Amino acid sequence: MSKITAAITAVGAYVPDYVLTNDILATMVDTNDEWITSRTGIKERRILKDKDKGTSYLGIKAAEDLIAKRNLDPKEIDLVIFATATPDLPVAATAAYTASKIGAVNAFSYDLQAACSSFLYGMSTAASYIESGRYKKVLVIGADKMSSIIDYTDRTTCIIFGDGGGAALFEPNYEGLGLQDEYLRTDGIGREFLKIEAGGSLLPPTEETVAKQLHFVRQDGKTVFKYAVSNMADASTKILERNNLTGNDVNWLIAHQANKRIIDATAKRMELDDNKVLMNIQRYGNTTSATLPLLLHDYEKQLKKGDNIVFASFGGGFTWGSIYFKWAYNS
Repeated sequence: MSKITAAITAVGAYVPDYVLTNDILATMVDTNDEWITSRTGIKERRILKDKDKGTSYLGIKAAEDLIAKRNLDPKEIDLVIFATATPDLPVAATAAYTASKIGAVNAFSYDLQAACSSFLYGMSTAASYIESGRYKKVLVIGADKMSSIIDYTDRTTCIIFGDGGGAALFEPNYEGLGLQDEYLRTDGIGREFLKIEAGGSLLPPTEETVAKQLHFVRQDGKTVFKYAVSNMADASTKILERNNLTGNDVNWLIAHQANKRIIDATAKRMELDDNKVLMNIQRYGNTTSATLPLLLHDYEKQLKKGDNIVFASFGGGFTWGSIYFKWAYNS
């Protein structure tokens, strides 16, 4: 029997209807379109305005899109991994609720939280389950309602983040396609530079924490940028070296959409032509766990069977890494 590899066989996505443009943000904080675009590459982002809908809604819609496109019976799904930094509720897994809502009644499920690297780590986890031979269909969802943790008076964060969801189905492959190699890392130094101060076990919610606005995400932008540029580029070049690849061998770079300058720096280190770098940051901003699957969805028709793809991400914690992947189908 041939070696089992884990391939993506279908993708889906969902973004909310409401578009928060740079011009609208300029009415909320001291900024303008030129300032935001030149520093981040972002022109607009999508926001889930419904107060009664959480991250699960984004994930459910993305999964339903995948299921409909693939004509998949959700009862065949063995496992649902929900990659997110903004779960609906503490304790109760968003994955469990999502699996039930999409009809994946035979699946077990759980949440995976690694900030902006959550989906990348979810890919690694899904591949391990598939390669073991124990499970045949693993659904990885990446979704975040970042607007729920953003202070829209804080210019350093509100210009960056948006809401969205994406999903990818992993199945066994016997042609050597799918996940080839991974280089994943963490460094706890990042705990101090990108975080939500209150709401966890260290500082539970109180009237005082709410009054002090300690439940919004805050970051030391310059420090995070510095680490992101060096580590995402390092991981991506490391994955090339380990697999005897050059930029000429890579068809596509699918990088976390946090900042266009970070993506450009990574591509430059990999010696990639600009036309190999997939980007949609201008439309969605940083959707955290959803950036990678949203790219897969938006550019699905350009991906061809056998294409060499390098995935890369960097997130709070710090978490980062790169995955070398061979695409398994033509749309």
